[in-house]
Amino acid sequence: MATAAPSAAARIAVVTGASSGIGAATARQLAAAGYRVVLTARRKDRIEALAEEIDAGGGQATAYALDVTDRAAVNEFATAFRTIGVLVNNAGGALGADPVATGDPADWRSMYETNVIGTLHVTQALLPALTASGDGTVVVVSSTAGHGTYEGGAGYVAAKHGAHVLAETLRLEIVGTPVRVIEIAPGMVKTDGFALTRFGGDAEKAAGVYEGVAEPLTADDVADTITWAVTRPSHVNVDLLVLRPRAQASNTKVHREL
Repeated sequence: MATAAPSAAARIAVVTGASSGIGAATARQLAAAGYRVVLTARRKDRIEALAEEIDAGGGQATAYALDVTDRAAVNEFATAFRTIGVLVNNAGGALGADPVATGDPADWRSMYETNVIGTLHVTQALLPALTASGDGTVVVVSSTAGHGTYEGGAGYVAAKHGAHVLAETLRLEIVGTPVRVIEIAPGMVKTDGFALTRFGGDAEKAAGVYEGVAEPLTADDVADTITWAVTRPSHVNVDLLVLRPRAQASNTKVHREL
């Protein structure tokens, strides 16, 4: 099925956490679909390089260094827009894999601040511009962790449950306005940084997450799904889309060829 080209009023797409992984892949694919993408992340050098890449490929991109946990900075960023068509709340991540009994409260707080409060900040700040477009879409990139618990993941699971509930509640609260709320919940995705960050740079532990899994999802797989959902006709809302690799039946059931 062909994707719908964005209207002039809705052609701007803001992507948070766009410096790598799913965020960067989503920015590339939305640009290819006709959106002028605004790339936000803390790592300015990376989003500037990505913006140059997108522009060189015939797309339109702008880089804006932003920490989504800084509300004053988010509010200032939002003043640049009267209307936008799409907000992809992708900034997030996991820290640690300790049990509840020994988990680091600082890691829990950091995950909640980024995955939930950061999403809240950007969504609140840009919701007026999304509404003013007459055809806005909010995407929350959560995780299968937001829909099922697993041992050693309570801090991340709690944060992604928060992101899921934020999306679900927002959809109820703004029904009747010209803004859709879409939640994309990926399972096992192999990117350069996710597991490495989670395990504090321990490459061996990070590699163990994907050991024996023939084909985990890629960042492009998730970006393709996000772009598909965003480019459905305006009256079609993909409330929740869960995607996993074929080898993963649940958060705790994964086929490994060892």
